[in-house]
Amino acid sequence: MPAEKKALIDYVDLFDKCSSFTAANKVRAAGIYPYFRPLQSAPGDEVIIDGQKCLMIGSNNYLGLVGHPKVKEAAINAVKKFGTGCTGSPFLNGTLDLHLELQQRLAKFAGTEDALVFSTGFQTNLGTISCLAGKNDALVIDRQVHACIVDACRLSYGKTYKFAHNDMDDLDRVLAKVREANTRGGILIAVDGIFSMEGDIVDLPSLVNVADKYGAKVLIDDAHSVGVLGRTGAGTAEHFGLQDRVDLTIGTFSKSFAAQGGFAAGKHEVIDYVRHFGRALIFSASITPSSAAAVLAALDIIESEPERREQLWKNALRMQREIHNLGFNIGHTATPIIPIIVGDDMACFEFWKALFDNGVYTNPVVSPAVSPGGALIRTSYTATQTNAQLDRVLEVLAKVGREKGLIS
Repeated sequence: MPAEKKALIDYVDLFDKCSSFTAANKVRAAGIYPYFRPLQSAPGDEVIIDGQKCLMIGSNNYLGLVGHPKVKEAAINAVKKFGTGCTGSPFLNGTLDLHLELQQRLAKFAGTEDALVFSTGFQTNLGTISCLAGKNDALVIDRQVHACIVDACRLSYGKTYKFAHNDMDDLDRVLAKVREANTRGGILIAVDGIFSMEGDIVDLPSLVNVADKYGAKVLIDDAHSVGVLGRTGAGTAEHFGLQDRVDLTIGTFSKSFAAQGGFAAGKHEVIDYVRHFGRALIFSASITPSSAAAVLAALDIIESEPERREQLWKNALRMQREIHNLGFNIGHTATPIIPIIVGDDMACFEFWKALFDNGVYTNPVVSPAVSPGGALIRTSYTATQTNAQLDRVLEVLAKVGREKGLIS
């Protein structure tokens, strides 16, 4: 056979990687596969899964608004008026007056000149970051940022640099290196406000000082911070009193706002640029009328009921203290996200399954969402959980933790 013909035969099948992926099947065979479990009820503080009632400590329903009557009523009324979808991109036929009202309200809430609504929080970072960073620019990101920031950097033409998690001395080192290599391009620092797995808060006061030193712009992904941090719930910048030193705030509607979608907020000229060049916006359908209306109703509640946020923090601080006192390793959390660090992947899955069997639903997290060997159970808490529910959670954590040798 000619060499040319033989070379055509010796190829790698595109799907070989699929057949060689066996990790999930090993976990399934052990009876401890935790992912894609269907809920058979609304995602509240108690849920039905596999016909079993569970206490939910794995959701992002921080303010407990996903089942709020006013939010549900607003969504229903929007469907009655506008229908179930927008049938097109906001760039063309998919913008409703409801969307414009929402963007104005979000800009006011965030304390910025303008805001822009995207179909998902993930797309918000994709569309915003990828269109702002060009081939001569640099993107500098925390090593623990959400996957959507990582993917946004890949989509942009800028060069990406990473710095050690929440380490502003290392950020300074990286920025000095960037400026030495490229004195002419722009720099965007992109970080999470609350880190979604670890539960710690970005050291924003130090970060903005370093950013100013090198002329860098700052983007904060406040997916887990909006509704949670700040005097009015406006997020990380408000929490630190630094709203005038953050250039872009990214938020999602799927957590405190109890809906679907995301937004970018900042100066009008920047947001208007993204409005015209953000491919994830221009080539995606608008968020549904029901989601837009639900977010507006959630905003009303967030602004008029600060006691919800106060109760969230009472529950969060109590669980931080008591889970730590049980002897679990909860890392450096400072928020309603409280990780229980296990280490080994299979031990993490076994811990998850035992908790589930005892009626407590949590989120097991393994690499690449966390570093290899850093598997953890992610727990998170809401404003609407009762003391009785939290008592039961602590009882189960203590029982199962001792059975699995995680605490003594």
